[in-house]
Amino acid sequence: MDQLTSHPLTRREALGRIGTGFGMVGLASLISQSGLAESRPISSSLAIRPPHMEAKAKRVIFLFLNGGLSQVDTFDPKPALDKYHGQPFPGGNLTTERKTGSLMRSPFTFKKHGQSGIEVSEIFENVGRCIDDICLVRSVQTDVPNHEPSLFMMNCGHIQPGRPSLGSWLVYGLGTENQNLPGYVVLCPGIPTVGTLLWNSMFLPTVFQGTYINNKETDPRKLIAYLRNEQLDRTQQRKQLDLLFQLNQMQLEQLQEKDAQLEGRIQSMEVAFRMQTEAAEVFDIGKESLAVRERYGDGDFARGCLTALRLVERGVRIVQVYFGSGQPWDNHEDILIHRKLAAQSDRPMAALLQDLKARGLLDETLVICGSEFGRTPVVETGGGSNIQNGRDHNPFGFTVWLAGGGIKGGMTYGATDEFGFRAVENPVQVHDLHATILHLLGLDHERLTYHYSGRDFRLTDVSGRVIREILA
Repeated sequence: MDQLTSHPLTRREALGRIGTGFGMVGLASLISQSGLAESRPISSSLAIRPPHMEAKAKRVIFLFLNGGLSQVDTFDPKPALDKYHGQPFPGGNLTTERKTGSLMRSPFTFKKHGQSGIEVSEIFENVGRCIDDICLVRSVQTDVPNHEPSLFMMNCGHIQPGRPSLGSWLVYGLGTENQNLPGYVVLCPGIPTVGTLLWNSMFLPTVFQGTYINNKETDPRKLIAYLRNEQLDRTQQRKQLDLLFQLNQMQLEQLQEKDAQLEGRIQSMEVAFRMQTEAAEVFDIGKESLAVRERYGDGDFARGCLTALRLVERGVRIVQVYFGSGQPWDNHEDILIHRKLAAQSDRPMAALLQDLKARGLLDETLVICGSEFGRTPVVETGGGSNIQNGRDHNPFGFTVWLAGGGIKGGMTYGATDEFGFRAVENPVQVHDLHATILHLLGLDHERLTYHYSGRDFRLTDVSGRVIREILA
């Protein structure tokens, strides 16, 4: 009996209290220690499904520099800022979230790299050396200059919560290659602003939501709690999962209709069961050589990039690596903090691209790097700080880069105005970016739909175009 309401728990309520989605790696403590050969065949929800068209990419790594990377200090050099430094922005102060002042040049120098000769900031020297494999989209726009709605837009295709994440849509559309690991993994040392809603499956079945791993933990045995059961033997644990499956079937027969959420939880338990055969090994970056680990460097983001490599190498459909908890790139007071943050991200991102290429994975792995928005070319003056060397949020024109997986490398696409504030050439909306990502994985963004609450939903809502100019 339920002690709070004094009525018998339904199957749905009972399973809902056990865990939602995959928060449930802990459910492995109910299930098996190994015994993969004895497990029940995985449900078709995670099985590989054919794409709508020929795919260039099979998997995705999304490197998310949460907080707002400044495009004019990293990948979109603007000589006009040097020339007019300290002067008012033409037409008056910019209308952004906070009060701003005069134009401010970048404190960082830019250098041409590769055969393409594309200029990249000194703080991303190592990424610059990979520029011939990268496409810089310099004209991305989003709708709102605030973190929460912009994070939702970039991750879920809508400024308000309640829509499934990009990763959930991908696994829903394609399934996953390795049934012993989740199809969608999220690595973050802590929780970014907004949190778990950024990788939730929402109205899609829960089996498609992201599996969150706090990669601040360095011991692979502690990285995933309750991965192994120390109390029950393999036979006992298998019996428990079979019992849950049978109870679920009884509930579905009583309902005489499909219950996607209930089925999703049961499928997630099966993934948790199977995950025990590979998870401990794949998350142990100590399995890589010392030389490989040294190229990535130390730190949470470095471990995240190397772990992402190991995950896609083993067939995980999409891995999202957040830079850190909260919004570390939100440098309102002092843009020089970007140098410190880049020191933690430049080496591992470049090493990831190099290793994907060396291991023959880059051609089939789409790598994306960006933020929820960019930053202004003018100094911020309204934050109340004595340091006035920072930049406010800028949703009107910023840079996202892509590499591998069918992307044409060594090129730029689109442009902002001479000061780097607003996209003026080939503007790219977030829906366009999402449509292009889906296209590269063989999915038509207009056909990838899910019927819910009386209508067909899709990641790109009612818009979006494939950016064919950047496709190889």
